[in-house]
Amino acid sequence: MPQLDQIHIEKMAEQMLIDFDDRNPGTVFADGLRLELEDAWRVQRAVEQRRGARGEEVIGYKIGCVSGVNQKVMGLTHPVWGALWSTEQHRDGVELQKSNFANVAIEAEFAITVGRAIDPTNAGVSAVLEAVDAVFPVLELHNLMMRGDPPHGHELIANNAIHAGVVRGRPITDAMGERETDLALVFDGSTVDAWSGIRWPHDVLSAVEWLVRRLDEGGRRLNIGDTILVGALGPPIPVGGGKRVDVTSSAFGDVFATFV
Repeated sequence: MPQLDQIHIEKMAEQMLIDFDDRNPGTVFADGLRLELEDAWRVQRAVEQRRGARGEEVIGYKIGCVSGVNQKVMGLTHPVWGALWSTEQHRDGVELQKSNFANVAIEAEFAITVGRAIDPTNAGVSAVLEAVDAVFPVLELHNLMMRGDPPHGHELIANNAIHAGVVRGRPITDAMGERETDLALVFDGSTVDAWSGIRWPHDVLSAVEWLVRRLDEGGRRLNIGDTILVGALGPPIPVGGGKRVDVTSSAFGDVFATFV
């Protein structure tokens, strides 16, 4: 059950947006604040409304915490989602300033764009696949900063799933057939995380139904052209002193960014 009135939600959202813009996210959690999950979603929505009011546009959604292990660590029983913003989309090969993030960390991931509406009552893998316009690899950028005590699920949700942007690979539009792929995250030529035997579309699109249904509960639908980050297989890994980060995939291509 929600515990905070709307005035408190709005005050929190105002401070969280100030902190985000200052590259110092989540200071409201530093003194032990804990939110009910429903309130955490309300804070996320209130921050989103503020960003929209100043001209930023939601261009899709990310899915996080798709594995049961990660959910347990976060004190959750379900995945999370966050908004993707028009102001945080980057081209393949982009150079990014580390100072524009708070402990910038990367997940290797696949993303899709949708070319048609997805019915929330029929959003299984086959139906989602029919709606896919393109698939591509991405570097998902994160502000890897948690201020409160674990578990951090409420803080994760309120902070837009600590999402801080996307570096987008080249879209592959011929993606109807089944195939297997690998995926690797590479820092300065050294592999820091890797997976094999990933099945397209079954493994890659398995969490999208959850997102579609969850959005529908909040009165939202995916729009044609929206991007969905379908859920990472591993945790975000800090760039630290690294410079070049690559994501490679045998079936869907590669993407990279440099950090200075």
